[in-house]
Amino acid sequence: MRLTIVSFKGGVGKTTTAVHLAALFQNKGPTLLLDGDPNRSATAWAQRGHLPFTVLDETQATHDHVKKFTHVVVDTQARPSPEDLQVLAESCDLLVIPATPDIMSLNALMLTVDTLHAFKANRYRVLLSIIPPTPSRDGEEARASLLESKVPMFKGQIRRLAAFAKAALAGVLVQEVPDPRAGFGWQDYQHIGKEIVK
Repeated sequence: MRLTIVSFKGGVGKTTTAVHLAALFQNKGPTLLLDGDPNRSATAWAQRGHLPFTVLDETQATHDHVKKFTHVVVDTQARPSPEDLQVLAESCDLLVIPATPDIMSLNALMLTVDTLHAFKANRYRVLLSIIPPTPSRDGEEARASLLESKVPMFKGQIRRLAAFAKAALAGVLVQEVPDPRAGFGWQDYQHIGKEIVK
């Protein structure tokens, strides 16, 4: 399985998604997280602690090296060009597009979707992330709007939790930080993993 995580906007949980999906797939076979983001956020996350899978940036990973892994998760740079987006979409099994339920993120998301439609890419799904807790209805309103626009979406979504920032700072997975709500973050990603491998 090759998953590519992409977004036209930063701050939507792209690297957090790449890290936790890589952890899920590591349970199913050797997994590589390929850090293609110039900020090297996934690499820095791994260097601060310990992650249960291999993290390499694109300058370190040769084709022969990548072939040794059963699964590859690619964390891309924010806002790839249309040409790069087409290559990314065509070279993976599934393009995962995280988006937060705010107007700036949703506008950027629709640009991504329009670009994908322009070259007839259809192996993608949107993941709503950083969903605020109730009484906010931002998550369900965003979902309703996207479904009305016939955007392919994951049924699950990722809650806004301070535990994710703590995990990045410690260089570990969310369920490993001492936070009473950390387990909810891991459960959210487990639900997404089950949707991917159906």
